[in-house]
Amino acid sequence: MTTGTAKVHVLGVRHHGPGSARSVRKALETIRPSIVLVEGPPDADEVLPLMARATMVPPVALLIYSPEKPSDSVSYPFAVFSPEWQALQYALTRDVPARFMDLPIAYQFGHAESETTEDEATEVEESEAPSRLVDPLAMLAEAAGFEDGERWWEHLVEGRRDGADLFAGVLEAMRAVRSSVPPVTDLRERRREAHMRQTIRAAKKEGHTAIAVVCGAWHAPALAEDAWPDANDDAALLKGLPRAKVTATWVPWTYGRLARESGYGAGIESPGWYDHLWTAPNRVVERWLTKVARALREERLDASSASVIEAVRLADTLATMRGRPIPDLRDLDEATLAVLCSGESAPMRLIERKLVIGERLGAVPEETPSVPLQRDLTQLQKRLRMAPDPAQIVKTLDLREATDLSRSHLLHRLGLLGVDWGREAHSSGKGTFKEAWQLQWRPELAVAVIEASVWGPTVVEAATAKATDQAGKLQDLPPITELLDQAMLADLPNAVETIMARLESLAAVAADVTQLMGALPPLANLTRYGSVRKTDAELVGRAASGMVARVCVGLPLACSSLDDAAAEEMFEAILKADAAIGLMDHTDDKAAWLQALRSIADSETIHGLIVGRAVRILLDARQMGPDQVARLMNLAVSPAADPPRAAAWVDGFLKNSGEVLHHDDDLFGIFDGWLASLSAEVFPNLLPMLRRTFSAFDSSLRRNLGEKAAKTSGPAARPDAFPSTIDLDHDRAAKVLPLVARLLGLETPS
Repeated sequence: MTTGTAKVHVLGVRHHGPGSARSVRKALETIRPSIVLVEGPPDADEVLPLMARATMVPPVALLIYSPEKPSDSVSYPFAVFSPEWQALQYALTRDVPARFMDLPIAYQFGHAESETTEDEATEVEESEAPSRLVDPLAMLAEAAGFEDGERWWEHLVEGRRDGADLFAGVLEAMRAVRSSVPPVTDLRERRREAHMRQTIRAAKKEGHTAIAVVCGAWHAPALAEDAWPDANDDAALLKGLPRAKVTATWVPWTYGRLARESGYGAGIESPGWYDHLWTAPNRVVERWLTKVARALREERLDASSASVIEAVRLADTLATMRGRPIPDLRDLDEATLAVLCSGESAPMRLIERKLVIGERLGAVPEETPSVPLQRDLTQLQKRLRMAPDPAQIVKTLDLREATDLSRSHLLHRLGLLGVDWGREAHSSGKGTFKEAWQLQWRPELAVAVIEASVWGPTVVEAATAKATDQAGKLQDLPPITELLDQAMLADLPNAVETIMARLESLAAVAADVTQLMGALPPLANLTRYGSVRKTDAELVGRAASGMVARVCVGLPLACSSLDDAAAEEMFEAILKADAAIGLMDHTDDKAAWLQALRSIADSETIHGLIVGRAVRILLDARQMGPDQVARLMNLAVSPAADPPRAAAWVDGFLKNSGEVLHHDDDLFGIFDGWLASLSAEVFPNLLPMLRRTFSAFDSSLRRNLGEKAAKTSGPAARPDAFPSTIDLDHDRAAKVLPLVARLLGLETPS
């Protein structure tokens, strides 16, 4: 591995792991390199010095993105126990030159944007196999008798204290694996290894005599000098690659995103455990189980000192039985489950989330390059005392307080920009002055902020620009009113003015009553805040009143000639519109709405589902008395009525609330009598609809209705509703027969 006076030391490691990190650190102290080369994106070399700042706290990630299209981005996470992090820290704190040596992201983005050349396409087509048919760690783990590569690597490397001869062993093992699988044919992998070798050659030409190369274990054999191809061959692989413009920065990261379960390809199963191994190399077991006990106590679960001692003993015993010098995470989990969790799996999920994976969020220096929008957001977070937190928390805001109102504005503005740091949650208590948010900061939100920066340099400017742009593109009323709702909650007066103008122009020509009704709920939501949010409720109220008037005029016609599916849609639209009009509490609008519903309630041609709900709304609003409703129900479900329409009427009247049937004896008697009068041929056809209606009631209401029905005898509950037999006066009937005969054009009976 020596050419001239320069010596290349290849340190093949796994991307994350405390044992690998310690071994790299110890090897570097022995080698004393004149330059350190690390597998990573050379595009980020300019921001490498920031790693030496005291305010750079891992986990963090290098973010490389395209300024023109920020969604095209790549992140390179680092933890304190990452070998690459320790190698770079070693170099930066000793003024040793350090560089990344992987294929630049600028080339990879540029190649993705360009069309594949004919030669490259042919080369890929002729490939007999991909470069990585198998996981090399999995192969070695299987040969060693382990269930997976993670456990094997942890046992062999991460838990060790002595790194002597580790890298020679890794190099030998990887050579054996690479020799047993098909050669590397993937063009991207070949270019990556070629660029790494070219970087090493460049370092040698610069006169460096001790070159430390920290790379993934898989690449170690390809970077060892005795396996190098000719330099011209590597240069030919890299010649003429298109290059895209990219920008590099540092962003805070979390252990949750470092975990494999997050979807991170190079992730590990237990970053929190690895952090513990790094920070507590002595008395690992005792300190870990103490952390477990503390976490359980924070959740008000029993975890005594005696239980901790017993769990330590059990973990040591399990490790001894399995031939390990000290317990690993599997032994500790089993001891925790048996002793501290009493065999219950729920506390173990808590331990996995808080300790095994961990909830740590890193930090980057203030001078880290960032887009103006990110800087503005950071200042707002500081001013409003809303530090990003990777844990999921619920924060209740009192909108009467200036600070909480500003916090609400910020969260709504970020929501408009697609930065979903917070999601609205249910707020306990009455009134409109409370607002609950479920907050959780995720590393990918840093990319979302960069993407949103195209709209403006500050949060308020960007949110205003995006809302205004969306308003110009929307063509339907419901989405434009939803956007107005968001803009007013976000306190964006300039955007509100534009959206209101767009809303009024669309409403003026809207002929679809369903669309008009769908636009009412967001407007009602705005009017209910009043002076709490300092929104212009009067402006919104005028627009809403105009829509209500148009709805009331067109509703009866819009409800005619509907099939079952269309009636269901209209039913839901009427429900939402009724709730919105009630929320706005405008007397004239409410009166006009109830009058429109009364015209529907008296109709015999509109779908029964709609008519039944109109009657129910009028009853709840005390615009109809029980006697009037009983008369209408009697007519709707009479034997002469069409059975499917009668069932739909009942479904519309009772849907989502059957208490009225339980408490009103007259209505119950009518309904019970109608059911008893149905013939054996008709009843099975109506049963599915009736069953759907009653299945929506809660179990206690169904039980009460059943008990009430058991106390009645069908039509006996209302003897005059559906009489089973009629006594005719034949003498009186005979007197009208001559007149009936004349009307029908028949001969007068003798």
